[in-house]
Amino acid sequence: MSMMDHEVPMRQDIPAFPLRGVDDADIWAPLSVGGQIRDGTASPFLFVGPPAALPDAAALAEVRLAHILPPARAAGYIRHSGLLDIVWLAAADTVDGTTLADICAAVGEQACHLICETSLTALDRVAAAIPASLHVQFLVDADPTEKLVALAAARRTRHPVVHDVARDDAMERIDRLQDEVARISRLLGDLAGQRGGLDGAPTGFAPRGEDPDEYPGQLRSPTRDYAAIPRSFVPEERMLDRQRAKAVRRMLRQRRMREQYFPADLFADPAWDMLLDLYAARLERQPVSVSSLCIAAAVPATTALRWIKTMTDAGLFVRDADPHDGRRIFIALAEGTCDALARYFEALEE
Repeated sequence: MSMMDHEVPMRQDIPAFPLRGVDDADIWAPLSVGGQIRDGTASPFLFVGPPAALPDAAALAEVRLAHILPPARAAGYIRHSGLLDIVWLAAADTVDGTTLADICAAVGEQACHLICETSLTALDRVAAAIPASLHVQFLVDADPTEKLVALAAARRTRHPVVHDVARDDAMERIDRLQDEVARISRLLGDLAGQRGGLDGAPTGFAPRGEDPDEYPGQLRSPTRDYAAIPRSFVPEERMLDRQRAKAVRRMLRQRRMREQYFPADLFADPAWDMLLDLYAARLERQPVSVSSLCIAAAVPATTALRWIKTMTDAGLFVRDADPHDGRRIFIALAEGTCDALARYFEALEE
């Protein structure tokens, strides 16, 4: 039986609004969620995928299911409905590139919020296919709580007031994570704004004059001219970068070693782990894919993706397209972030 045969039947007791150019089966109607009709203030969302994969949104009073459609019919529905707040794309890695691009274009035209489920192995390809201008949340092997949080966050993005029922422990953790990212962003900004190096000799150690008469009764060594250090002894910048990269990688290994003796979530700090991994990769002149950075974060991929988005929105990370493969993007440090990390490690080495 095809996916189209699984579409949610339209309710006969609620009037639908005919839309020119859309099949009767695709006409929007305010369907119920959890057996209860939501009021007009709830955010309608379109679920693109098999009904069996539909998340349980009954606990959220601020969202309601509008329709379930297969990917091939989603773009036309999105463009003609004009009433959607959220588009949930299940199994995005199974959607062909042309259809996915059409859905993304329709989402952008209607200013919807996109929730995109994919596998970790296909994450780089899917992330590269979705324009950075879209409001998107990625889910990778997400559990029911993460799906609920994604829906609540999508609703909150368009409507700042969220019903208290959605503010469970997971939402509270997300708020704390966002606050921590903001704190890190301010800290790195302060570090980047500081001057590097020494402005002069420390106070109280200003050099004396060269006139011997200024040193009565004292001995002084004769003035000597020192030749410059031979070039072979001057560390090259590339060598310094390699040494710094080794130190950063050692720090990352030490952080992972703690998890052998203590619970991993006791020291969970994905923002710092990602900063270190990107800094080491920059010193090594190696690109970092989205999936690789998720692994380096040492947290569930969905949580790592949320951090990547937050750090990118804060200007700490930047997205770089792979010049050799348009189906992949890289994540890199912003120049200000890299400069702040360089000053941080210089301070550690003093």
